[in-house]
Amino acid sequence: MDKALQTMINNMPEKTGKALEEWIQILTKENFDKHTAAVKYLKTEHGVTHGFANTIVTLSRETNQPVEDLVITQYSGKESLKPIYEKLIATIKKFGDDITITPKKASVSLIRKNQFALIKPATKTRVDLGLKLKGVEPQGRLEDSGPFGAMCTHRIQLKTLDDINGEVISWLSQAYEKSV
Repeated sequence: MDKALQTMINNMPEKTGKALEEWIQILTKENFDKHTAAVKYLKTEHGVTHGFANTIVTLSRETNQPVEDLVITQYSGKESLKPIYEKLIATIKKFGDDITITPKKASVSLIRKNQFALIKPATKTRVDLGLKLKGVEPQGRLEDSGPFGAMCTHRIQLKTLDDINGEVISWLSQAYEKSV
């Protein structure tokens, strides 16, 4: 995903009042046949600007799969890693009820006001937890963002459930707190 598109998705809750996942659910219920009809609906019924409406419709059509199917597909052939994903999601949900969980083809974005974390099954033996922690130096298990580029500032590699320890939860909580 290019940087401009990711920025647009990150800004969507603030600029449109809803996260991408919520807009996709709305469009799924309406079940439009044509792209232009869906764009017009978002603009007229919800006051979404043309740029955001077009992006929402385009991305909703790319994710023809139900949201849960996207996660299942991510862990296909990597089933042993799914408990790591599930433990991360359960941990994150304890932070507050203001989190939007947005599965995509290759990862799951965690958004408060802005994206604060990303969960990605990176290999058959590792899940990468990307975090946005601006101004924090890499230290210990908290590495530079690596393959995440601009989407996250840091990454933590997770290979077992035991890797989700107090240190990881603390970094995740800090990313959540900074995302307001």
